[in-house]
Amino acid sequence: MIIKPKVRGFICTNAHPQGCKANVEEQIAYIKTHPPISQSSAATQPKNVLVIGCSTGYGLASRITAAFGNGAKTLGICYEQAPSEKTASAGYYNTSAFHDAATAAGLYAYTINGDAFSTAIKDKAIAQVKADMGKIDLVVYSLASPRRTDPVTGQVYYSVLKPIGAEHTSKNLNTDKLKINELTLQPATEEEIANTVKVMGGEDWELWMEALQAADVLADGAKTVAYTYLGDKLTWPIYGQATIGKAKEDLDRAAEALNAKLEAINGRANVAVLKALVTQASSAIPLMPLYLSILFKIMKAEGTNEHCIEQIQRLFSECLYTDVPRIDSANRYRVDEKELNADVQSQVEQIWADVTEENLLELTDYKAYTSDFLKLFGFGIEGIDYEADISPMVTTLF
Repeated sequence: MIIKPKVRGFICTNAHPQGCKANVEEQIAYIKTHPPISQSSAATQPKNVLVIGCSTGYGLASRITAAFGNGAKTLGICYEQAPSEKTASAGYYNTSAFHDAATAAGLYAYTINGDAFSTAIKDKAIAQVKADMGKIDLVVYSLASPRRTDPVTGQVYYSVLKPIGAEHTSKNLNTDKLKINELTLQPATEEEIANTVKVMGGEDWELWMEALQAADVLADGAKTVAYTYLGDKLTWPIYGQATIGKAKEDLDRAAEALNAKLEAINGRANVAVLKALVTQASSAIPLMPLYLSILFKIMKAEGTNEHCIEQIQRLFSECLYTDVPRIDSANRYRVDEKELNADVQSQVEQIWADVTEENLLELTDYKAYTSDFLKLFGFGIEGIDYEADISPMVTTLF
C-alpha cells in the first residue's frame, strides 16, 4: 500500500514503517555521538534497564540512551497494535526498529507487548528478568494512557483534561482548520480529579517497584525515575493546576513512599521534570499546540530547543549518573530549565498575547510543530519515498 498520513484532530490513525525506523535510527545516531554518561564511573552506569512505556517519546529515548549509550540490556513494556490489513501503531514500528538495531549491535533487548497496569504483565516481566538479565539497576516509568484498569478490583478509570475549581477560558489553536479561537473548559468534579490521579498518578509506579522488590530482582543501589512536566504560567491552568497536575503531584507522593521502601537496598526514586515537546500525549492537551508552536520559535532562535533524545541524554548525564545531579528542593530531577528561562517565557507570553490567525505563521513556528507531530508517526522524514508501494508488515523480533 501507499501510506500517507491520516490525521484526525490531535491523532494520526496510521504510521509509516520505514519512516518510524528512520526516526529511531536518527536518535540512535545522536546517542552514539553524544555519550550520555559524562561525569560517572563505569561502575555506576546502567547495565540492566526496565523501561515501562518504551515505544514512543521519552520512554523510547530512554531505552535508546541506555542501550546505545551504555550498552545496557533493556526490557521494554508497551501496548501497541500489530500490523494487519492496516498499518501498525507507530510505537510498534518504533519497537521493531529498535530491536533490529539492537540485534545488529549485539545488544540484549526484550519487549513485552501488553497492559502494563495489569498484574499479569508485571509477573511476566519479573520472570523475564530472572531468566535473562540479572538484577535491574534502573527502572524508567514513562506511561501515558487515557484509562487504567485497577488490577485488583477490575474497575476501569478514565482521566480527563480539565481545570480545577473554576472554568478556564483561553486561546486555542484548531490544528485541523488553523483557526485560533477561545476555548472554555469546565472544572472537573471531585470524582474526575480522583479518577485522573488513579490513571496518571503514582499508584502503578509504586505497584511495579513493590513487585520488583518483592521478587528480589532489583540491584543494590537501583534507581527509578518517573517523568512529568510542570511548565509555567500559560500552561498552569490546564496542566500544572488542573487534573493532570494533581496526578503529577501524586508522583511526588509516590517517590517519597518508594524512597522509604527502597532504603533497604540503597535505592532511590525521583520524579524527572522534562520540557514540553510534541508527543502523542501532549497533542491531546488543549492550549499545547499553540504554546509549543510559540515555544519552538523562540527556543530555536536561542539555539536551545531540544527533542526527546537530547533531553534524555542530559537526564542521564546531568541527573541520574553524576555526583552532583540537577535537582530541585522537591527532590525532582530538572532538565526543563531552558524552557523555563525567564526571558524565554516572557517572549512566549508576549507572542501569546499578539498571535492571531493572520500572523500565526509569522509569529510562531507552527511548521515545526506540524513536522514534529507527523514525525511521531514516521511521516515527513527526509530520504523516505512516501509514494512507494510498501507492505505494512515488519519482521517482528518482540
